[in-house]
Amino acid sequence: MIAKTFHINNYKDLNYALPTDSYLTPKVVYMELSNSRCQSYDLLVKPGDTVKIGQVLAKKSCGFFDLPVHATVSGTVGEIKKRWSGTGVEESFLELFNDFEETLHESIQERSDDALEKMSKEEMIGIIKDRAIIGLGGSAFPTYIKLETKETIEHVVINAAECEPYLSSDYRAIKDFTEDIVKGLHYVMKMVGAKQGHIAVKKTKKTLMETLHIEMAKYDEVMSVKPLKDFYPQGWENATFKVALGITVPIGKLPMEYGILGINVSTAAAIYDALKFNLPITERYVTMNGDALNYPQNLRVKVGTNVKDLIEASDGFKEEADKIDLISGGPMMGRSIPTEEIIITPTTTSILAFKINDYVEEPCVRCGSCILSCPADLQPVSIMNAVKRKDMSALKAFDTKNCIECGLCSYVCTSKINVTDYVKKGKAMIL
Repeated sequence: MIAKTFHINNYKDLNYALPTDSYLTPKVVYMELSNSRCQSYDLLVKPGDTVKIGQVLAKKSCGFFDLPVHATVSGTVGEIKKRWSGTGVEESFLELFNDFEETLHESIQERSDDALEKMSKEEMIGIIKDRAIIGLGGSAFPTYIKLETKETIEHVVINAAECEPYLSSDYRAIKDFTEDIVKGLHYVMKMVGAKQGHIAVKKTKKTLMETLHIEMAKYDEVMSVKPLKDFYPQGWENATFKVALGITVPIGKLPMEYGILGINVSTAAAIYDALKFNLPITERYVTMNGDALNYPQNLRVKVGTNVKDLIEASDGFKEEADKIDLISGGPMMGRSIPTEEIIITPTTTSILAFKINDYVEEPCVRCGSCILSCPADLQPVSIMNAVKRKDMSALKAFDTKNCIECGLCSYVCTSKINVTDYVKKGKAMIL
């Protein structure tokens, strides 16, 4: 069930001015072994084994691809435990006890810039596959599969819109890793043979745009910063491509068919780390925010950290836990989670804590707000009614599958109906 966010006030007061700190010394981390996409795994270590950062612990089987699981701390292997993921589902995780030595595995080796420039496309993609680089904007889709495209790519677009309220982890990543992100863009352009590279940023972030311009000037390729409008859901890649490039990608079509390859901004930095240092994703920024949290902040954390530790590092809650709505992800597209014992995975962008506002769901008044607000031009209220009567033909006729689950129909509903939940159910009924 998506988070209800009708209580949002002036979130900008809690957003881009957030302090930044690190929480890189958890006593225990948990490495995800299974999820909805990857149902089985082969474990390569056993309890009591000593491991190092970057060491492969397991291989996940994910249908048509496999994905290695890397240690994010050095230390000792524990047991396989059931833990909650950010999707609100209990999954299998491997326990690692941190020895706080930060010992790197022998595979973590720095490559010279000359060596990188001489690498073939196949060699670079092989590294990205081996280091398990995935989409960090939330998709978790293996990046190497995108890079293996046979389509002709004209534009590589780094999406740095981060349009959901309360989130600023990508914003922090751009400030701290500008050089890495632009280098990531450079190497992605090289791998797919793109003529132009762009980083799409909200036009209100003028300082960031100027910093990116200066860094891009160091390269021979055609690179540019594309200013985006400040609206939600500007971060939806179809909206980003339309504003940044003037190219409309129809819903249901792949951007690569239109000569565009999109990459999340944090993924671009991870690509560079993999190519330069042979480093998998071991850390990421997580926004800790919301009106129920004592000390909102951005934290640099180890993948596998327990959210309960991060809440404590943010001075805990203002209210008792049973009066708080805890959300993994953004308030619009994130999910309410049932416990503080959630594990940070590579795609966890934020943990939000809100004081619960009770509301009464009322009958639909047919105002049409959900239809007017839908970025995919759907009829959410008609889809909701089709779900209630289990009308499969109507669900197909209303293009339910095209819903991007942005949450706007629930947010604008004057009757406080969680319309998005109905539409998501409709998608599941016909897919």
